[in-house]
Amino acid sequence: KIKLAGDKIAERQPPKRKRDHLRDSYPMRKIPWDIPQPGHFEVDLVVHSGDDTSGEFIHTIQMTDVATGWSEIQAVFGRSYRVMVDGFRYILDRLPFSVIELHPDNGSEFFNQHLLRFWNDKVTNLDLSRSRPFHKNDNRFVEENNHSLVRAYVGHGRLDTLAQLLIMRELYEDLWSYHNFFQPVMKTILKICTDDFHYRRVFDQPLTPLDRLASAEILHSDQLDALFRYRDQIDLLALHDRIESQIAKLWKLPSPKSSIPVNIYQTFI
Repeated sequence: KIKLAGDKIAERQPPKRKRDHLRDSYPMRKIPWDIPQPGHFEVDLVVHSGDDTSGEFIHTIQMTDVATGWSEIQAVFGRSYRVMVDGFRYILDRLPFSVIELHPDNGSEFFNQHLLRFWNDKVTNLDLSRSRPFHKNDNRFVEENNHSLVRAYVGHGRLDTLAQLLIMRELYEDLWSYHNFFQPVMKTILKICTDDFHYRRVFDQPLTPLDRLASAEILHSDQLDALFRYRDQIDLLALHDRIESQIAKLWKLPSPKSSIPVNIYQTFI
């Protein structure tokens, strides 16, 4: 067939993306910034691959409560449903108050039959929502903590060995205590519009997540007393020293030139 001048060349259209009905059955929304009730968690997964995304490497699961700023973090190897379930089981068992809502992004590591079944079995009447694709601000609180509670301490390099995973878990135990019991956070209490395109935030008095949790009055007095006793027993200077020592130990470990296979069953908590 002879192509005549002026004829248009039909562009090959990309195949239409198959709709993910599993994911689409859950609503897209933001958790309101001024929600008063603890238990509404933004969820994210921090990647520790560095510049090399080949093979398997460590990830950090993080859950941040919008009302109090309480954060849960745990390191897992890879993001298969087995390690994700293991990490979330540990987090939910340690969490001192009930989960009402989980709000991850649209990643398949969150929206798969195995993990959805685990969440529904573990959390009664769970409200599961998701952020809009390519809208990181829909998970703004956990995204902020991805930097301040994870990247600020372990950086952006590649972490892909069992030894590194074990040290990260020790580190995260101390960071969990430091953030939730000692690190004051500010909460927006008012947004004042200055013009049609800008607004100014008014913040409240900085309080630790534990103090915010106490003021919410959702815990039994015995449970709350146990949390405050735990905080009173912590030597803050020793806690800082352990955090610094664990970070130094983490990056002194030899880094293999190529990924070493890791048996994920050895990584279970």
